[in-house]
Amino acid sequence: MRVSRHLPAEARVGKGVSRCVFMGTYHNSIDAKNRMIVPSRFRDKLDGVCILTKGIDPCLEIYSMDDWEKLEEKISELPESDPAVRSFIRHFFANAAECSFDKQGRIVIPSELIQYAGIQKDLVTMGAMRKIEVWSREIWETPDNEGRMDSDEFAEALKKYNF
Repeated sequence: MRVSRHLPAEARVGKGVSRCVFMGTYHNSIDAKNRMIVPSRFRDKLDGVCILTKGIDPCLEIYSMDDWEKLEEKISELPESDPAVRSFIRHFFANAAECSFDKQGRIVIPSELIQYAGIQKDLVTMGAMRKIEVWSREIWETPDNEGRMDSDEFAEALKKYNF
C-alpha cells in the first residue's frame, strides 16, 4: 500500500499506513463455513489482516492491527487488581482471533463469536470510528436494541462530555 506524501506526518502511522477511520453501514451475511465478506472499503484499510473479538454490546468488533496494539497498550495500564478490569480483559481477549483475508475478502468467524453475537445468517457491518462492528441483523433491528439511541438519548449522552 502506498501512502500519499501529502499526508501530514501525524496522520501517518506504523508501516506508512494512515490511521483507520471506519464509516458506513453494509448488509452482508455469513456462509455455511462461517465466512463473512468484509466490505471492500473496510478491507482496504486493514492491510490483509485484522483482529476480531467480542464487543461490549452483543456484537463483534474488528480492529486494524495498529489500533489493536494501541488498545492493548491502554488496557495494559489498567490495574489488574480490580476484578472488573480482569473481567473486561477476559471478555475482550479470551476469544480474540487474528484473521487473514482470503482472495475473496472473507474472514472466518470462530463459532464462539458467532454464538456470542447471536449470528444466524444476515449481518449488519458498520464503521464505528476506529473499529468495525458486526451485528446479527435480527438483533440490530430489534426495537429494544440498546446499541442504538434515539436523538434525545444521544444529545443527553453527549452533554456529560461537554460535546
